[in-house]
Formats: sequence, structure tokens, C-alpha cells
Amino acid sequence: MPLDPTPIPDELRGLRVAVLVSGGIAAYKIVDLASALTQAGCEVRVAMTPSAMRFVGPPTFAGVTGRPVLTGMWSADASPEPHVFLGDWAQLILVAPATANVIGRIASGRSDDIVTATLLAARSPVVVAPAMNDAMWAKAAVQENVTVLRKRGITIVEPESGHLASGHEGAGRLAGSAALLNAMVHAARSRYDLAGRRVVVTAGGTREPIDPVRFISNYSSGKMGFALAAAAADRGAKVTLVTTANHPQHHGIAVQRVDTAEEMQAELRSQLRGADLLLMAAAVGDFRPAHLADRKIRREETPSLSLELAPIPDLVASLASDPELDGVFRVGFAAEDSELDAKAVEKMKRKGLQGIVANDISRRDIGFGSEYNAGVLLFADGSRHELEKATKREMADKILDKVLPKLKK
Repeated sequence: MPLDPTPIPDELRGLRVAVLVSGGIAAYKIVDLASALTQAGCEVRVAMTPSAMRFVGPPTFAGVTGRPVLTGMWSADASPEPHVFLGDWAQLILVAPATANVIGRIASGRSDDIVTATLLAARSPVVVAPAMNDAMWAKAAVQENVTVLRKRGITIVEPESGHLASGHEGAGRLAGSAALLNAMVHAARSRYDLAGRRVVVTAGGTREPIDPVRFISNYSSGKMGFALAAAAADRGAKVTLVTTANHPQHHGIAVQRVDTAEEMQAELRSQLRGADLLLMAAAVGDFRPAHLADRKIRREETPSLSLELAPIPDLVASLASDPELDGVFRVGFAAEDSELDAKAVEKMKRKGLQGIVANDISRRDIGFGSEYNAGVLLFADGSRHELEKATKREMADKILDKVLPKLKK
């Protein structure tokens, strides 16, 4: 029988899950689990040992996940280092069924197939679900190997007792879906507290064109916004980064490039439908040229130039007035050179924000272009949190730590 139909817990929704299948008769049960995870919004990739393919064909897993299955270290459709890719990509790894053979090879540090090599390259929590004959499970060698895995921080889902494929009765059956999912939640919970959440982040300074080759902008590098996006993605959120800047690639971030404040506003209105959190770290311009030249302005043709500027409508305030976005918790940023708290509170109220991070731009050791930041995080409920100088990535996690409890359940 397939695994029992247990709902996928919210803590797993949206995570990138690698399912590693070894050669046990219970391999067919994992098809249903991979399908359920996929339907619940997880990104699922499957890798199989050669023995596993004797029980379930790779096209079956490809059909339920919508992704190619990794079957070897040298697959024609795989990257040059498929085990490294999968180990980097996964936020959670499930090995099921885990045979006595694969458990022994994992314990000894072997990397002679796609499953064991991926586990050595893994950076995420790992859950191992043994399934085998009762006599094999009871052997001292197997139990010693399982103990080694536990000591290394791997979560073991004990097999159940019952009728086995060999005809015997005893402990060795693959645990049911409820037990597998509970173990996966336990392994993921401390690291992925934003799983199932949709987060939209803005980054960089907007660019308002003067002519086809020139624009008005500011000094924002986008580093703080990217740090927030990366931190949220690493904590399990589904993240969209709306940005004017170039950033390193990150598996968990969908990037939407924009230039002007108008483009950013349009993209945000599209992306914020159904989102839980907006982190508005972009430096949106206050003014733009009142008139856009349709061709390059040449110095020899224009010995003197006066540039008329027009105000840009307040982007964040316009989002706050949209009733369809009422469920989005909105956190802004304020770059100030004095009276941080007072100016930030006024800005938070004026823009309809629930929280705001104020930075002191008069300090040369933080801010624009720097790898470090400091400031204060204020919430509309009156709470205040000092943010000591730290790397922007460290600060991003501190901000998320304070914001998370305020999100709707």
C-alpha cells in the first residue's frame, strides 16, 4: 500500500527538498510522498541509486515532481558536479527508503554514487528513514552505523513493525508518512522558521532617466536588500527580490529587475498579492526629470543645461492605501543624518508602515556601499530595538528575528 495520505505541515511548504532513494521494496511508497510535497508547494528533486531504479523507474518520480531525476554522477542531463549542485540546492534532505547498505556507506563516508556523494556535499538537515528485513535491522553492525549517523546530527526515523516483503513479521517496515513528515518538520523547524511564507524585498537605488544614456540615482548599493532576501530565503521563505542592482545568484531568490520608481511600483503591486512580508530596503528617488529627452543631450549642442525636476509619488504610501495589500506586513528603511527615532516614527506613520529601520548616514563605517550596518528598528506598536553594528547579513537575521513574531499565523 502507498503511504497514508497525511497533510503536508506548513513548516515544510515552499522548501527545496531533495529526496534520495535507495534500493528497497518500499521505494514505491516515496512516489506518493514526493507528489504530495510537490503539490504542497515544495520544490522536490529526486536522486536514485542504481538499485533503486530496479524498483521504481526515474520517469515516475520525474512525472510527479516535474523535474529530471538524478541517477548517476555522470548523467548526460546533469551538471558537471550534480552532487554538489544538489547538496547546495537542498534545504532539507530525506533518504528513504534507506537500506542497510546505504546506511553503512553513509556512516563510512563513502561517496560512490549520487546519493552518498550528495550527502557528503549537503549543507542542510538530513532525515534518514531505514527500511529492511527485521533480521538485518537487528544486527549490531546496522545499529552501530545508525548510532554513528545520530551522533553526526542526522535525524533517524525508526522503522515500524509489521508484515515485511520477505514474509516475516517484525521491525523493518518504512515508517508511515506522518512519522516521516514529523521528522522532517523537527529537522527543519529551527533553521526554516519562515517556511511557507512569501517575502518580497526591494533593493538598490532607483534610476530616473534624463535622456537615453543618463539618469538620476543615489548611492544605494542594494547590499542590505540582498542580505535581507538571502536571509529570508535561507530561513525557508519564498522570496522575490525587486531590485535595480546586480547581486550574486541565490537558489532561493527570484529576481525581478527594474530601473525606475514607476517600474518598481508596478512590480510590487504584482508581487505583493498573497505575500506575508514586504521589506522595503530600496532607496527610491524623490524626484525625476520633468521632461525626458528622446535622444542624447550633446554638450556641443547644449552649452548650458537646466534640469527641471518633478516629485515622484510616494511609492510605499501608495501601497499602504491598497486594500488588497492589507495582509502584508510592511517594513521600511529610513536613511537619516540626525534625530533617527523621531524622523523614523514620523516616516513610519506617514507611509502606513508597521515597522521601520533607521540608519545614521552620517557614520562613514556603515551604510551605502559598506558591508556593515547599524541602526534602530521601530514598530508601530511602540516597541524599539537597537541594532548594533554588524555585517549586513547578520543585521538581516536580527531584523527577521524581530519581525517574525509579528506576522499573521
